[in-house]
Amino acid sequence: MVPVMKPLLELTATDLMSASVVMIPETMSLQGAAHLFAQAHVTGAPVIDHDGRCVGVLSATDFVRWAEKGTHEFSGLEHELEFCAPWHICDPSTLPDDAVRNYMTRDVVLVAPTTTIGTLARLMIDAHIHRVIVTDHKGRPAGIVSSTDVLAAVARADQSKTATKHAEERHALAC
Repeated sequence: MVPVMKPLLELTATDLMSASVVMIPETMSLQGAAHLFAQAHVTGAPVIDHDGRCVGVLSATDFVRWAEKGTHEFSGLEHELEFCAPWHICDPSTLPDDAVRNYMTRDVVLVAPTTTIGTLARLMIDAHIHRVIVTDHKGRPAGIVSSTDVLAAVARADQSKTATKHAEERHALAC
């Protein structure tokens, strides 16, 4: 994400997104996905089909659900908890060799590049998620906006407002 000099509420997914997206083929094993997450230092990624379209998302929460259930069945429903490194609670070698598509969350939130920051925040809050996938017109991931990206934009806007206020105060004192 590149800092943008727009008013906060005019920021869009394009302004906020990380364009470098780790993507997981739906046929990759859960073990392979855990290894990829560890290597890329991410806690979630879009799952793509053979045409590159987003068909789901795999997140730390999905690994936690697998560990909690101790079974190969996943519901992939609501996100409740999110850990930075779910492989810390289970040995990746104990993860099944099954394809990621059997464990991913299928009800993924996809947004257009023009989606505003307010809408992004509402979507994350309403769906209890920490990331949305920004897709192109063919449904292929073009970027990810995380809750941290939204918070960083708010912090930058506040910092800018504070800097402007201090500059005005210094100017007033100089006059």
